[in-house]
Amino acid sequence: MAFVMASVDPYTDNWNDATGMDENFSWPRNWTEEDDEYYDDYYEDQPELRKSLNIMSLVVYSLAFVLGVLGNGVVIWVTGFKMKKTVNTVWFLNLAVADFLFTAFLPLSVAYTATDFHWPFGRFMCKVNSTLSMLNMFSSVYILVVISVDRCISVVKPIWAQNHRSVQRASAVSLVVWFLALVLSSPSFVFRDIAPGVKNGNIINCFNNYASLDDHSPEVVASRSMRHCVMIITRVILGFVVPFAIIVSCYAVIIHRLRTSRSMSGRTGRPFRIIAAVITAFFVCWAPFHIMAIIEMINHMKPESDFSPTLHHVTMIGVPITSSLAFLNSCLNPLLYVFMGQDFKDKVRKSILKVLETAFTEEVSRTNTYT
Repeated sequence: MAFVMASVDPYTDNWNDATGMDENFSWPRNWTEEDDEYYDDYYEDQPELRKSLNIMSLVVYSLAFVLGVLGNGVVIWVTGFKMKKTVNTVWFLNLAVADFLFTAFLPLSVAYTATDFHWPFGRFMCKVNSTLSMLNMFSSVYILVVISVDRCISVVKPIWAQNHRSVQRASAVSLVVWFLALVLSSPSFVFRDIAPGVKNGNIINCFNNYASLDDHSPEVVASRSMRHCVMIITRVILGFVVPFAIIVSCYAVIIHRLRTSRSMSGRTGRPFRIIAAVITAFFVCWAPFHIMAIIEMINHMKPESDFSPTLHHVTMIGVPITSSLAFLNSCLNPLLYVFMGQDFKDKVRKSILKVLETAFTEEVSRTNTYT
């Protein structure tokens, strides 16, 4: 039976719960069992750092769970049951559902981290829980892309948008987004596995198993490394680079149109704030996460003779921090689309229902104003 060593952050797709280094870890070329001891000793020499990172993860997971479930739950309630169905409410409802599903399962992450990375929930839940984290990332990102494209079309082609935008088409697009996100998340379900820990056989770890951990033949090692690289590169390109490029392009077009149109010149303040908030939140939450994943992948793809303790130390600290930041994105979305819509002081005087209705209706009316 394969044995694995747990590390700091169990659910981001690039952290250390399989080998003490990387959840997506793929053994370096020419890896031998004796090399385990070097990496193991290097990590275990810093127990206080590990404890601090674990505590930070627990705090962030708990905060994201409370704020995410409450915030996104309210958005789902308002957009799904209290407001008239519009294209915008369809977008926001799907975005809230994606974040709600992810944050609702965070207690499993809290339990896993609090028990020093012991997974008592079985192999199936190990697969489901990690798949949901990737599903949240891809679905949220692509819904933001759809929102950006929709806003851009409404500004650039207002008559066409008025004639073709409908709740039915928005719902169909949302289904396509969910299907695409599910396909891109499916490798997490396929490769996720559980196995006893190397230090304590009574502790079960949940990790990405790209190939048999007992087989160190060149063919298996090469296959494991290739799958690891494909997973990381695919996630970075399809989960960040392409979506972010589309979002930036859309808002660049919107900004240009707002600046050049006299009829819109007096209405640029609020849209600019919303645009800046969306782009900044997306970039701040996800860019460090993907950058750290690439750094960690490069370091661990090197032969063991070129292993960099400095880079390993950087990723050991940086990955849980950037992962926690990405987790918090699930809490920010309700705030971005509510409190950026109008003056905050006006909102605190109203009920939550009225606040959200005003915020979402505002988006529709503002788009129509541009027409």
